[in-house]
Amino acid sequence: MSEIQHQDIAVRLRALTPARVGLGRTGVSQRTRDLLDFQLAHAKARDAVHARLDAAALAASLAEISGGPVLRLHSAAVDRKTYLQRPDLGRQLDQVSRASLVPGECDLVLIVADGLSAIAVERHVGPLLLELLPRLEGWRLAPLVVVELGRVAVGDEIGEALGAQMSVVLIGERPGLSSPDSLGAYITWKPRPGRTDAERNCISNIRAEGLSYALAAAQLGYYLTEGLRRRLTGVDLKLGCKVIR
Repeated sequence: MSEIQHQDIAVRLRALTPARVGLGRTGVSQRTRDLLDFQLAHAKARDAVHARLDAAALAASLAEISGGPVLRLHSAAVDRKTYLQRPDLGRQLDQVSRASLVPGECDLVLIVADGLSAIAVERHVGPLLLELLPRLEGWRLAPLVVVELGRVAVGDEIGEALGAQMSVVLIGERPGLSSPDSLGAYITWKPRPGRTDAERNCISNIRAEGLSYALAAAQLGYYLTEGLRRRLTGVDLKLGCKVIR
Protein backbone atom coordinates (compact mmCIF):
# COMPACT_ATOMS: atom_id res chain seq x y z
CA MET A 1 0.00 0.00 0.00
CA SER A 2 1.38 3.38 -0.97
CA GLU A 3 1.88 6.20 1.53
CA ILE A 4 -0.88 8.21 -0.18
CA GLN A 5 -3.35 5.32 0.12
CA HIS A 6 -2.42 4.88 3.77
CA GLN A 7 -3.02 8.58 4.48
CA ASP A 8 -6.37 8.46 2.67
CA ILE A 9 -7.56 5.54 4.79
CA ALA A 10 -6.39 7.28 7.97
CA VAL A 11 -8.30 10.45 7.06
CA ARG A 12 -11.51 8.49 6.47
CA LEU A 13 -11.12 6.58 9.74
CA ARG A 14 -10.55 9.77 11.74
CA ALA A 15 -13.80 11.16 10.32
CA LEU A 16 -15.67 8.26 11.93
CA THR A 17 -14.17 8.22 15.42
CA PRO A 18 -12.48 10.49 17.97
CA ALA A 19 -10.00 7.67 18.66
CA ARG A 20 -6.38 8.27 17.79
CA VAL A 21 -5.97 6.27 14.58
CA GLY A 22 -3.57 6.67 11.72
CA LEU A 23 -1.29 9.10 13.53
CA GLY A 24 1.66 10.37 11.58
CA ARG A 25 5.29 10.09 12.61
CA THR A 26 8.60 11.85 12.29
CA GLY A 27 11.26 9.23 11.86
CA VAL A 28 10.59 6.69 14.62
CA SER A 29 8.80 9.20 16.87
CA GLN A 30 5.34 10.70 17.15
CA ARG A 31 4.75 14.12 15.72
CA THR A 32 4.93 16.89 18.31
CA ARG A 33 1.33 18.02 17.77
CA ASP A 34 0.01 14.49 18.31
CA LEU A 35 2.04 14.12 21.51
CA LEU A 36 0.82 17.48 22.82
CA ASP A 37 -2.78 16.58 21.95
CA PHE A 38 -2.46 13.33 23.92
CA GLN A 39 -0.95 15.12 26.92
CA LEU A 40 -3.77 17.69 26.89
CA ALA A 41 -6.45 14.98 26.76
CA HIS A 42 -4.74 13.09 29.58
CA ALA A 43 -4.61 16.26 31.69
CA LYS A 44 -8.31 16.93 31.10
CA ALA A 45 -9.17 13.38 32.18
CA ARG A 46 -7.10 13.72 35.37
CA ASP A 47 -8.64 17.09 36.15
CA ALA A 48 -12.13 15.64 35.72
CA VAL A 49 -11.41 12.81 38.18
CA HIS A 50 -10.16 15.22 40.83
CA ALA A 51 -12.67 18.04 40.26
CA ARG A 52 -14.97 18.87 43.17
CA LEU A 53 -18.72 19.12 42.60
CA ASP A 54 -20.33 22.47 43.39
CA ALA A 55 -23.30 20.77 45.03
CA ALA A 56 -24.99 23.96 46.23
CA ALA A 57 -25.03 25.53 42.77
CA LEU A 58 -26.17 22.28 41.16
CA ALA A 59 -28.99 21.79 43.67
CA ALA A 60 -30.21 25.34 43.12
CA SER A 61 -30.18 24.84 39.34
CA LEU A 62 -32.04 21.52 39.55
CA ALA A 63 -34.64 22.98 41.91
CA GLU A 64 -35.38 25.64 39.31
CA ILE A 65 -35.65 23.03 36.54
CA SER A 66 -37.82 20.58 38.49
CA GLY A 67 -39.89 23.12 40.38
CA GLY A 68 -39.56 21.01 43.52
CA PRO A 69 -37.25 20.37 46.46
CA VAL A 70 -33.75 18.96 46.09
CA LEU A 71 -32.14 16.91 48.85
CA ARG A 72 -28.40 17.29 49.35
CA LEU A 73 -26.71 14.19 50.75
CA HIS A 74 -23.14 13.01 51.25
CA SER A 75 -21.53 9.60 50.99
CA ALA A 76 -19.44 8.04 53.75
CA ALA A 77 -16.26 9.24 51.98
CA VAL A 78 -15.04 12.32 53.83
CA ASP A 79 -13.10 13.85 50.93
CA ARG A 80 -12.17 13.32 47.29
CA LYS A 81 -8.91 11.53 48.08
CA THR A 82 -10.70 9.05 50.34
CA TYR A 83 -13.44 8.62 47.74
CA LEU A 84 -10.93 7.61 45.06
CA GLN A 85 -9.05 5.24 47.37
CA ARG A 86 -12.11 3.67 49.02
CA PRO A 87 -14.84 2.91 46.44
CA ASP A 88 -16.89 1.13 49.13
CA LEU A 89 -17.41 4.38 51.06
CA GLY A 90 -18.88 6.05 47.97
CA ARG A 91 -21.55 3.34 47.83
CA GLN A 92 -23.07 4.25 51.20
CA LEU A 93 -24.37 7.40 52.87
CA ASP A 94 -22.89 9.03 55.93
CA GLN A 95 -24.92 8.90 59.12
CA VAL A 96 -26.32 12.43 58.85
CA SER A 97 -27.59 11.85 55.31
CA ARG A 98 -29.06 8.47 56.19
CA ALA A 99 -30.96 9.94 59.13
CA SER A 100 -32.41 12.74 56.98
CA LEU A 101 -34.30 10.41 54.62
CA VAL A 102 -38.00 10.00 55.37
CA PRO A 103 -39.70 6.80 54.18
CA GLY A 104 -42.68 7.18 51.87
CA GLU A 105 -44.20 5.81 48.69
CA CYS A 106 -43.12 6.92 45.24
CA ASP A 107 -42.68 5.45 41.79
CA LEU A 108 -39.27 6.95 41.08
CA VAL A 109 -36.37 8.79 42.64
CA LEU A 110 -33.87 10.65 40.47
CA ILE A 111 -30.41 10.75 42.04
CA VAL A 112 -27.47 12.83 40.85
CA ALA A 113 -23.96 11.83 41.94
CA ASP A 114 -20.63 13.30 40.90
CA GLY A 115 -18.99 9.91 40.34
CA LEU A 116 -15.65 10.17 38.56
CA SER A 117 -16.46 13.32 36.60
CA ALA A 118 -18.15 16.19 38.38
CA ILE A 119 -17.93 18.29 35.22
CA ALA A 120 -20.11 15.75 33.38
CA VAL A 121 -22.82 16.18 36.00
CA GLU A 122 -22.60 19.97 36.03
CA ARG A 123 -22.73 20.19 32.22
CA HIS A 124 -25.30 17.57 31.28
CA VAL A 125 -27.77 16.75 34.07
CA GLY A 126 -29.76 19.96 33.66
CA PRO A 127 -30.30 19.67 29.89
CA LEU A 128 -31.10 15.97 30.25
CA LEU A 129 -33.74 16.62 32.92
CA LEU A 130 -35.37 19.25 30.71
CA GLU A 131 -35.93 16.46 28.18
CA LEU A 132 -36.77 13.74 30.69
CA LEU A 133 -39.17 15.36 33.18
CA PRO A 134 -41.99 15.96 30.64
CA ARG A 135 -41.89 12.22 29.93
CA LEU A 136 -42.56 11.47 33.60
CA GLU A 137 -45.97 13.11 33.73
CA GLY A 138 -48.16 11.02 36.04
CA TRP A 139 -45.25 9.39 37.88
CA ARG A 140 -45.05 9.85 41.65
CA LEU A 141 -41.60 11.40 42.01
CA ALA A 142 -39.56 11.65 45.17
CA PRO A 143 -37.59 14.87 45.69
CA LEU A 144 -34.53 15.10 43.49
CA VAL A 145 -31.38 14.00 45.29
CA VAL A 146 -27.81 15.29 44.87
CA VAL A 147 -25.10 13.12 46.45
CA GLU A 148 -21.56 14.37 46.90
CA LEU A 149 -18.81 11.75 46.43
CA GLY A 150 -21.34 9.10 45.45
CA ARG A 151 -21.06 5.98 43.33
CA VAL A 152 -23.81 4.10 41.49
CA ALA A 153 -24.75 1.78 44.36
CA VAL A 154 -25.48 4.67 46.72
CA GLY A 155 -28.79 4.93 44.87
CA ASP A 156 -29.83 1.55 46.27
CA GLU A 157 -29.71 2.79 49.85
CA ILE A 158 -31.48 6.03 48.95
CA GLY A 159 -34.19 4.32 46.91
CA GLU A 160 -34.96 1.82 49.64
CA ALA A 161 -35.04 4.51 52.35
CA LEU A 162 -37.49 6.62 50.33
CA GLY A 163 -39.69 3.66 49.41
CA ALA A 164 -39.13 4.11 45.66
CA GLN A 165 -40.26 1.52 43.15
CA MET A 166 -37.41 2.52 40.84
CA SER A 167 -34.31 4.68 40.92
CA VAL A 168 -32.23 6.43 38.29
CA VAL A 169 -28.69 7.44 39.19
CA LEU A 170 -27.23 10.11 36.90
CA ILE A 171 -23.49 10.00 37.42
CA GLY A 172 -20.22 11.20 35.93
CA GLU A 173 -18.51 8.30 34.18
CA ARG A 174 -14.82 7.45 34.28
CA PRO A 175 -13.12 9.95 31.93
CA GLY A 176 -11.43 8.74 28.79
CA LEU A 177 -8.90 10.40 26.54
CA SER A 178 -11.68 11.55 24.21
CA SER A 179 -14.48 12.13 26.74
CA PRO A 180 -13.71 13.71 30.11
CA ASP A 181 -17.36 14.71 30.63
CA SER A 182 -19.46 11.64 29.82
CA LEU A 183 -22.67 11.18 31.85
CA GLY A 184 -24.21 7.80 32.64
CA ALA A 185 -27.69 6.81 33.80
CA TYR A 186 -28.32 3.65 35.84
CA ILE A 187 -31.90 2.36 36.23
CA THR A 188 -32.79 -0.05 39.04
CA TRP A 189 -36.08 -1.76 39.95
CA LYS A 190 -36.79 -1.98 43.71
CA PRO A 191 -33.44 -0.46 44.74
CA ARG A 192 -31.92 -1.90 47.89
CA PRO A 193 -28.36 -2.53 49.13
CA GLY A 194 -26.92 -5.65 47.54
CA ARG A 195 -28.30 -5.11 44.04
CA THR A 196 -25.79 -6.14 41.37
CA ASP A 197 -24.91 -4.45 38.10
CA ALA A 198 -26.69 -7.30 36.29
CA GLU A 199 -29.91 -6.03 37.88
CA ARG A 200 -29.52 -2.54 36.42
CA ASN A 201 -29.77 -0.99 32.98
CA CYS A 202 -27.17 1.56 31.92
CA ILE A 203 -27.30 4.34 29.34
CA SER A 204 -23.85 5.85 28.84
CA ASN A 205 -21.98 8.55 26.94
CA ILE A 206 -24.69 11.18 27.39
CA ARG A 207 -23.14 14.42 26.17
CA ALA A 208 -23.19 16.78 23.22
CA GLU A 209 -20.58 14.74 21.30
CA GLY A 210 -22.15 11.39 22.20
CA LEU A 211 -25.74 10.34 22.92
CA SER A 212 -27.99 13.40 22.67
CA TYR A 213 -30.15 14.53 25.59
CA ALA A 214 -33.34 13.89 23.63
CA LEU A 215 -32.37 10.34 22.67
CA ALA A 216 -31.08 9.57 26.17
CA ALA A 217 -34.36 10.82 27.66
CA ALA A 218 -36.32 8.66 25.22
CA GLN A 219 -34.31 5.58 26.16
CA LEU A 220 -34.67 6.36 29.86
CA GLY A 221 -38.42 6.80 29.51
CA TYR A 222 -38.70 3.50 27.69
CA TYR A 223 -36.67 1.54 30.25
CA LEU A 224 -38.60 3.11 33.12
CA THR A 225 -41.98 2.38 31.60
CA GLU A 226 -41.06 -1.20 30.73
CA GLY A 227 -39.30 -1.75 34.04
CA LEU A 228 -42.34 -0.62 36.00
CA ARG A 229 -44.67 -2.68 33.83
CA ARG A 230 -42.58 -5.85 34.01
CA ARG A 231 -41.35 -5.22 37.56
CA LEU A 232 -37.68 -5.77 36.79
CA THR A 233 -34.56 -4.18 35.36
CA GLY A 234 -31.19 -5.47 34.25
CA VAL A 235 -30.28 -8.27 31.91
CA ASP A 236 -33.78 -9.77 31.84
CA LEU A 237 -35.33 -6.43 30.88
CA LYS A 238 -32.65 -5.74 28.28
CA LEU A 239 -33.36 -9.04 26.54
CA GLY A 240 -37.02 -8.11 26.18
CA CYS A 241 -36.56 -4.47 25.15
CA LYS A 242 -36.13 -2.99 21.73
CA VAL A 243 -33.31 -0.53 21.13
CA ILE A 244 -34.38 3.08 20.54
CA ARG A 245 -32.24 4.82 17.94
